[in-house]
Amino acid sequence: MTSALRVLAIDYGDRRIGLAFSDLTGSIAGDAFTLNEWDMHRAAERIAEECAAREVGTIVLGLPLNMDGTEGPRAALSREFAALLREATGLDPVLWDERRSSIEAHAILHANGRRMKNHRKTVDAVAATLMLEGYLARK
Repeated sequence: MTSALRVLAIDYGDRRIGLAFSDLTGSIAGDAFTLNEWDMHRAAERIAEECAAREVGTIVLGLPLNMDGTEGPRAALSREFAALLREATGLDPVLWDERRSSIEAHAILHANGRRMKNHRKTVDAVAATLMLEGYLARK
C-alpha cells in the first residue's frame, strides 16, 4: 500500500521564495512560508531537505509568463531552477502558469488590512498558496 504524498508549490524569486505545502492527502493547502535565499543552488538544496522531511511527492513551480503567454527572462530562470530542483530532489517539477499570482496575493493581503510595505514579507508565500490551490483544484 502506497502512502499519500504532499504537493509543494514554489513561487521562485531572486531574494525570496514562497513555499506552500498541501496536506498528506494532496487535497488541501496547508503550511506556507517564505524562504530567504539568494543563491539558486543553496535554495534548491534547502527545498530538497524540506521535501524529504515533509514527504513531498510533487513539486509545482511557478512559471512567470508574459501576459500574452510568451516566455521572457524570468521564465528562463524558473526553468533553470526546475533543473536544479530535479537534480536535488529526484522529482520532476510541474511548471505552472503563475500569471497574476503576485497581484492577487497583494490584493488578498491588502484586503486583510496588511500595510503595503509589510507585504514583501509574506506575499511570496501567499502567491505560492494560490498556485497550490489552483493546481489542487485542477488535479
